[in-house]
Amino acid sequence: MPAGQLDVRISHRFGQVNTGSYELWGLDQANTHFGLEYGITNRVMAGIGRGTFEKTYDGFLKFSLLRQSTGRRNMPVSLSYFTSIALNSTKLQLPGPVNFWMRASYVQQLLIARKFGERFSFELNPTFIHMNMVPTVIDPNDIYAIGAGARFKLSHRVSINAEYYYVIPPSRSSTPTYNPLAVGFDIETGGHVFQLHLTNSLATIEKGFVGETTGNWRHGDIHIGFNISRVFTLD
Repeated sequence: MPAGQLDVRISHRFGQVNTGSYELWGLDQANTHFGLEYGITNRVMAGIGRGTFEKTYDGFLKFSLLRQSTGRRNMPVSLSYFTSIALNSTKLQLPGPVNFWMRASYVQQLLIARKFGERFSFELNPTFIHMNMVPTVIDPNDIYAIGAGARFKLSHRVSINAEYYYVIPPSRSSTPTYNPLAVGFDIETGGHVFQLHLTNSLATIEKGFVGETTGNWRHGDIHIGFNISRVFTLD
C-alpha cells in the first residue's frame, strides 16, 4: 500500500452451508471483522482490527523487503515480512487469573510473490504461529504451516483467487483441525474492492484460519464469506 493511504476493510463469514434450511444454509449466523490498514511509507504498512471470532483484537506490521522488477536491477520475486499479535478477549472460566500476555498469540510470515505476466500471480507464505494459551495441556503452543495463493485476472476489474495452507500436523491435539482452503472472486469498483468467497474457516485473521480451522470441505463445512475494502488517500 502506498504511503498515506488508509484502507477500511470489513470481513464477514456466514455459518456453515451444511446446517440446512433451518439456519438458511448458514445465512442466519454471522462472524465479522473490522480492520483499518495504513501505509506509513511505501515499504511499511500497519493495521489494527476487531473480530467476532474469540472477540479478538489484533494488530500487524508488514514490511516490503524486495520488489519484483526487471531492467538494470532484475528481481524475480517480491518479498515481504508480516508480523502480528492477536488478543482473545472472551470471558474465560479458569481457576486462576488470566493476564494480558496469556491471551496473546503471535504470527510471523514471509510473503514470497511473483507476477507472471499481466494476468497470473502466485505467492508462497511460510508461517509460524505461537499461542501463549491453548485449550488443554495436550494442544500445541507452536504451529508451522506453508501457504500458497494464486490470482488470475479475468478482466481489468475482476479476478478469481484461491488460497490454501498446509499445516504441519501436531503430535497431539484435543480438537481436530483441517487445512484451510478458500476460493472466490475479487471485483474492483473504483475505490472499492468487493471479495466473494467460499472457505472452510470461520476466522478472518491468520492466527485463526491457519491454526484453528475446524471445518472440513468434504463434510460440507463451508462458509460463504465476503470482504469489502475502501481506500482513502490522506496525504
